[in-house]
Amino acid sequence: MHRLLLLGCLWLLAAPPASSIFQRPTGTPAPLHLQYLLEPLHPTVHTQRGATATLPCVLRALPRNYRVKWSKVEPANYQENIIIITNGLYHKNYGPLSPRVRLRHSHRYDASLTITDVALEDEGRYRCQLVNGLEDESISLMLHLEGVVFPYQPSNGRYKFNYHEAKRACEQQDSRLATYQQLYKAWTEGLDWCNAGWILDGTVHYPIINSREPCGGRLLLPGVRTYGTRDKQKDRFDAFCFTSALQGSQVYFIRGHLNFKEAGQACRNHGAAIAKVGQLYSAWKFSQLDRCDGGWLADGSVRYPITIPRERCGGLPDPGVRSFGFPSKEMRTYGTYCFVGK
Repeated sequence: MHRLLLLGCLWLLAAPPASSIFQRPTGTPAPLHLQYLLEPLHPTVHTQRGATATLPCVLRALPRNYRVKWSKVEPANYQENIIIITNGLYHKNYGPLSPRVRLRHSHRYDASLTITDVALEDEGRYRCQLVNGLEDESISLMLHLEGVVFPYQPSNGRYKFNYHEAKRACEQQDSRLATYQQLYKAWTEGLDWCNAGWILDGTVHYPIINSREPCGGRLLLPGVRTYGTRDKQKDRFDAFCFTSALQGSQVYFIRGHLNFKEAGQACRNHGAAIAKVGQLYSAWKFSQLDRCDGGWLADGSVRYPITIPRERCGGLPDPGVRSFGFPSKEMRTYGTYCFVGK
């Protein structure tokens, strides 16, 4: 019945199968399991936040009465959310991505999906499925944003978030809960953190480069250690957040002896907003922002970004965003980091 309803929403395209005009490179025969869809040459599409990205899906022939369905696989709930359905002539958009997606449709065999103003939550696995009776087939593609993972805890100490609070806290800092793949990649790039934190699929982990007693002991090998799936309501941990560069944005420092309220006003006086933690991490990672000066951020913390480690800037041997924690908001000791978006 569901399929009949969908067919009623879309005009059916009835055309005889066409001979394929799209040939794969010599010596690379098409996989036998795909009769109509071309296997993508590059299954991962790399993009930036705020950019426009296209996920390729091209047919080698047009079967009778076919439809193409795009969906996104969501690791948090293990579901596929429909994005768009087309029969080649007409299409219908679904879900929260609806205002930002369209079919490229550069020719009659092209069912590629274009996403405009790419957001953090757009990263992930997408499926292009040809619905053709008993001959359904699909291809899978990854949309990848270059980004940075950072641990986050609130002002009242570690292990205070349940899953939903951790998710909301990351979103408030211009980020989202990291996926396992993002956390693993961050570990390979040097993320070393003793405190366990939630990630997007509801599991809890912590990445260790240097084995040590407070972090599971010296005998355990380095790696991304796991607590597995936890109760999203009752169990409490920190969060691992993921953020990415935003095209056309800038983070900069205003020097001064400002309390928290004055810091926010100083940014507004310059037509900016006080920076969020994710925005500072993004500027450190992608714009090589490097300052020894502690500055207020939107969550009430004081931090500073170091890309070139040196003795007078904390003395730690590795680059990173250093933290002074959450001092009294009345203190007039620090400057402020401001954010200007596009």
